[in-house]
Amino acid sequence: MMTKKSKVTKKLKTALVGAVAGSAVFGAAFWALCEIPEAMGAKPKRDAMRRSPRFHEDDGKFHNTRPRRVMEKGTMRKALWAMFFGPNNRKPAGVIPLVNDGFFMSEEGLYITWYGHASTLVEIDGARVLFDPIWSERCSPSRLVGPRRVHEPPRPLEDLPLLDAIVISHDHYDHLDLPSIRTLASTQKAPFLVPLGVAEHLRSWGIPESRIVELDWDEHVDIAGLRLTATAAQHFSGRGFSRDGTLWASWVLAGAKNRVFYTGDSGYFPGYAQLGAQYGPFDATLVQIGAYDVKWPDIHMTPEEGVAAHLDLGGKLMIPVHWCTFSLSLHAWTEPADRVWREAKAHGVKIAVPRPGERVDVAQPPQVANWWHELT
Repeated sequence: MMTKKSKVTKKLKTALVGAVAGSAVFGAAFWALCEIPEAMGAKPKRDAMRRSPRFHEDDGKFHNTRPRRVMEKGTMRKALWAMFFGPNNRKPAGVIPLVNDGFFMSEEGLYITWYGHASTLVEIDGARVLFDPIWSERCSPSRLVGPRRVHEPPRPLEDLPLLDAIVISHDHYDHLDLPSIRTLASTQKAPFLVPLGVAEHLRSWGIPESRIVELDWDEHVDIAGLRLTATAAQHFSGRGFSRDGTLWASWVLAGAKNRVFYTGDSGYFPGYAQLGAQYGPFDATLVQIGAYDVKWPDIHMTPEEGVAAHLDLGGKLMIPVHWCTFSLSLHAWTEPADRVWREAKAHGVKIAVPRPGERVDVAQPPQVANWWHELT
């Protein structure tokens, strides 16, 4: 039988354990909240952006070549409600198959490894370029809230081979990820290539000025035998509570023998035909096909529009990106792959839909295996 003294001791132990656990949870939450302002980045300086014709002095913002259609009042609130409480088909029912392919550095050839979402490694003509790396659990300034990964990264970020350039398309959290940037800053020596204004985020995170290259549309830099050019896109930018204070971009990656186009995030717009004429044709295109909705047509392409952009660009092999890893819209998670594959077949477009981590030889791409259907 438990004595009165032992009962009191047990209650004290329970209270102590509860207090310690509560303090740990509070401490973790407080620490995570303290990280949010840093993750939001820094306010860009106008002096660096006034040289761009896309920057408007009157409102201090960058603008697309044509105005975005404004969403109806309450649209985003309804979309968020549907994302939290709508159908449960926006995530896979099974475990997404991951591939941990190795690397083969060659002076020739073009190889592309998609790691999920838009994070992609391009091995081109003896050089390596990484686009929009996000290895974090959430695409958010907080480790506690925000869209969560539906699959693990195929390999640790620290295990990537030596890179020649790290390219960022814009400053949204699912493309510019603070923890991933810091890891690459410590494990790599490659420069970070960013659109105008985004450099200020990197400076605030301690990235040396010598490793930052900031470009406007149609400006380029030559690195490791490659010419990397920031080009137009139809999108927006912003971290925290500000919007359009930094520029967004697509990218042209041109080697001695091969060319790659990366759309970044973009709605479909007439500029793709112009970009194809000016910088193409392309041996491969990395095309955003996910997180679309009829409520925001000017910022993300549908899969059908992605195929149209690929054709406008004069692309040979299309590799769809910006799907599978995070649930950022209302469509079923398999829908982008289904629609882009169907549209590609209808137009005779050569397409590869790799598993995350699968290395694609652009000269001999694998047949499309609808691996995502096994997880519905």
